[in-house]
Parts: sequence; structure tokens; C-alpha cells
Amino acid sequence: MSKEQLINKYNVPPLEGNPRATEAWALTQAALKMKAAQETNDLEAMLTAVRLNWQLWTIIQSELLSPDCPVPADIRQNVLSLANFIDKHTVGFIGAPEARKLSVLISIDRELAGGLYAAVPAPAAAEPARGTAEAETVRQTTNTSA
Repeated sequence: MSKEQLINKYNVPPLEGNPRATEAWALTQAALKMKAAQETNDLEAMLTAVRLNWQLWTIIQSELLSPDCPVPADIRQNVLSLANFIDKHTVGFIGAPEARKLSVLISIDRELAGGLYAAVPAPAAAEPARGTAEAETVRQTTNTSA
């Protein structure tokens, strides 16, 4: 399967009922959009992609700050610290946009998505296969194009 076919396969959101898979997919999509914008060096595309990523991270922060959040406190604190870094780096990018500045945001999204994909439980026999081997291939493919 070509890189383009593999990426297009992941343009389809995951099945409902698995928040980790959804978060991994959203982070992957944000990284792909930022990478595509970075490669074209299109200012408007870069700003649109980085704002989308920022919205995603705002949602992540909101969920982690919820009193009902089931994420263990130490993990929650680490991801909130990472979200704080994302906020600062995004504001810095918006203030002085340069394509090279997107690399750190792309890398963070890819790495976190890879970890979430790896943590996704194996699908039940009745569900279509969307295993972690494919996710790892996407992560490796997108990492090698950085």
C-alpha cells in the first residue's frame, strides 16, 4: 500500500465508542494538515492548520480539567504541561509564522497519536480490522516524511 493510500485510509474517522482511537485519529489528522501546509509553505494553510491543532488541544485540556476525568492524575498533569507548551508554541507561531516552527507541533501530535494507537485495544472479531500495526505504519510513514 502506498503512503498516499495509507494516509487516505486514515481520513475516515474511527468507529464510535473508542475515545483513544478518536483522539489518535484527530491528532494524526492535525499533524497531516500541518505537514501538508508546511510542505507548501502556504501561510494561510499553515495558520488554518495550526489553529485547528490549537482547537484540538483546547478540547484535550478541557477534558483533562473536567472533575469527571478518569485519566490518572500524573498522566493528566503531564499532558496538561504538554498542552501548555503547545499553547505557547502556537501563539509564537501565529505571531511570527515560519514553516520550520510547525515541526515541533507535528512531532508532538504524531508521537502522542502513536502512543494512543498502541494503547487501543484489539478490535472485536465482528468489527472491521483497524489494528495497531496499520497505525504504526502510518506513524512511521508520516515520521519519515518529516
